[in-house]
Formats: sequence, C-alpha cells, structure tokens
Amino acid sequence: MNTEKKIIPVLLGADLNCYSVARAFHEAFGVKSYAFGRYELGTTRYSKLVRFHAVDNVDTAEVLLPTLENFAKEHEGALMILVGCTDAYADLIIENKDVLSRWFFCACPNAALAKQLISKEAFYEMCVKHGMDFPKTVIVKNETETDKLDALPFSYPVIVKPSSSIRYWQNPFDGMKKVYKADTPEKAKEIAKTIFASGYDDSLIIQDFIPGDDSRMYVLTAYCDQNAKVKMMCLGHVLLEEHTPKGIGNHVAILTEYHEELMMTVRRFLEAEGYTGFANFDIKFDVRDGKFKIFEINLRQGRSNFYVTTAGANIAKLLVGDATDGLGEDIMLMKEPTFWHTVPKKIIYSYIKDEETARAVRMLVKQGKTASSLFYSYDLRMNPLRLAYVLIHNRRYYKKYKLYP
Repeated sequence: MNTEKKIIPVLLGADLNCYSVARAFHEAFGVKSYAFGRYELGTTRYSKLVRFHAVDNVDTAEVLLPTLENFAKEHEGALMILVGCTDAYADLIIENKDVLSRWFFCACPNAALAKQLISKEAFYEMCVKHGMDFPKTVIVKNETETDKLDALPFSYPVIVKPSSSIRYWQNPFDGMKKVYKADTPEKAKEIAKTIFASGYDDSLIIQDFIPGDDSRMYVLTAYCDQNAKVKMMCLGHVLLEEHTPKGIGNHVAILTEYHEELMMTVRRFLEAEGYTGFANFDIKFDVRDGKFKIFEINLRQGRSNFYVTTAGANIAKLLVGDATDGLGEDIMLMKEPTFWHTVPKKIIYSYIKDEETARAVRMLVKQGKTASSLFYSYDLRMNPLRLAYVLIHNRRYYKKYKLYP
C-alpha cells in the first residue's frame, strides 16, 4: 500500500460504528479521525482518536456539503476518506457522491443501485433474481391494505418492519422499535396503523417469523473495490444482540465463522449488480429447512464492524488500499475464528446455550483472539474521563439485560 499523502479519515456520526472505524484507522495508520454529527455521543466523547464537531442540521445536504467543502479546503493535498456511519449519512454520501468525490474518496454504490437496495421490497425482488434465500414475505403498501394481515400465506407470529428504515426513523412516535413481532392479525394491524399514522409513507414488510434466539443470527460484511470486485468477506455468527426497544437487533457479541456457499452466493450477487464499497447483510439460519435467510442489506459497514477488523481484515486498510494503489486480484475470505464483543463477557456467557460454542469462545479469549471496540488501551491510557465513561457504559449493560432479557 503506497501513499505519500497524509491520511485523514472523515466520519459522519458519533456512535459505536464511528468509534470502531476511527479505531481501525488509528491501529492501521496511527492517525486520528475527524467526525461530524448533530450532537456528540458517549462512544466518541473524551476520545483521543476522534475530533468531533457538532453541527446543527448536518444530516441535510444543504448543511453537509458546504461543511465538508470548507473542511476539504483546509486540508488540501491530503488523502481524505469519507465514511458514513448511519443509514442517513451513508445515503447522503451516495446521493451527493459526484460532488463529494471532488475532495474525498467515497466508497459507496451508485445512487441508482442504492435506491433499489435501500427498499427492502425492491431488494427481495433482487434476491429472487439472484437465487438468494429470504423469509416468506407479504408487502403492505398503506393502511388500506392491512386486510392482507387476516389471510397470510404463512402462520403467526410474524415480523413487521418498514421497507425504508430512513423514512421510518424520520417519523418518530412513542413506542417506536426497529422491528416488531405480532402474534395475531389484530396485533399486526395495530402496529401497521400506528406506523402509517406517524407519517411514514413507504411499504411495510410482513415476514414469516424464523424460530430461534439471537444465536441463529448471522452478519456478513463484504468490501467491493471501485471495479465492483469483491475483495473481502467476513461472516459473523451473532451470539447475542441488544434487546432495548430502539436497540433491538444491534449485535453485541460475534464469533467469526466460514460458510463458503453462502459467501459465494452473496459475492455473485454483489459483482453482478456492480456494487462498490461496504455491504453488510443481516441473516438468520432457519433450522426448519437448513437455509440462511437474508433479511436486508445495509449500504455501509455495520455498527459491529470492528468484528471484521478483529478477524484480521482492518477496514481502514481496505479503504486506503482501494483509494491508492488498488487491492490486487486476491479476495480475503476470513476463515479463522475470532471473538468480538461490546458487552461484558459474563453477560454473554450467561446467554450462550450451546456448550461447544461456549467452549470455543472461552478458548479464543484464552488465546487472545478477541477484542472489544471501546477497550482500546491507547485511548484509555492516561485518559481518566474516557476510562470512567467506558467502565460505566459497560456496567450499564447489566441493568439493560435485566430489564430487557
């Protein structure tokens, strides 16, 4: 990897995703990251890795573009890597890639492809085209179609979720969740009507509920270079997720695994569609037919992206390599088991039911093949405020899992 330019990561967001990307850049190149967002969060506060700038309405193109242009002019001559760390910021980069690419390296898909993929409804149509399995699905386009919920081609319970996550979160309401589980048609109708009443104007996805707890979940992260060739794939077996109403589905413990057939199917899909940048897939293993069912694709690195860096595929090196001398012809398929987590190990051990998996995780911890995003010695050393935050944040998980087991 050859670059004589100063590397400057510019991150949009302030959450665990942002911190994990910043840590990857610091581990790989010893550089600090700049971050922009509407407000600072604890995960990036007091950090020596992140220089955060709070900017009102920076999640709009009218504010973001001049903010980044001014930043770029102040750092002219540097290799500036722009990374979106939430769906909304990633979408802004995609929509304005032509303008932003004058100053920054933007690893993301083109707007036309992104528009299809962001809609879960359109994405499932593409899954059919490419032979990728997904849960049985019914689309409800508006409140007048909620009668469909009385006669689904699969049984209750079902999952109810928005087709467009971005539009959904733009219309907040009390009791809002990322996804919902409905045991009866009446409950499904109630959920649907509440969501549509909030102002949400896209479709709802009604899906067959795949049985099994968090340990049936998987996450697949891929990186596609600027020639739309897959250069890295890392599959994570999710051992535990968050269960707070707004955090449900966020991964907190991942064991790296290798399933070649699944990975190659996804690789063919990404390359056939001309995808570029990071792609992150949420998947669940269905014990009823022994198939991996894909729920959705995120057009960015996931919130739990440090599991990829932990596995040996530092995401910052992928970005800088792609921006400079290219990533070569080889593809990195992460095969060796590693363990990433962001909650105390004691909590994770209490939830792992499979003895073989528990032994594997404990062995990886013993061998040092593990990492926790926020426990970065460089950032904690001689930094009492940061250390205090991380310890308190970690301790709060005990209360969270007691309230939301």
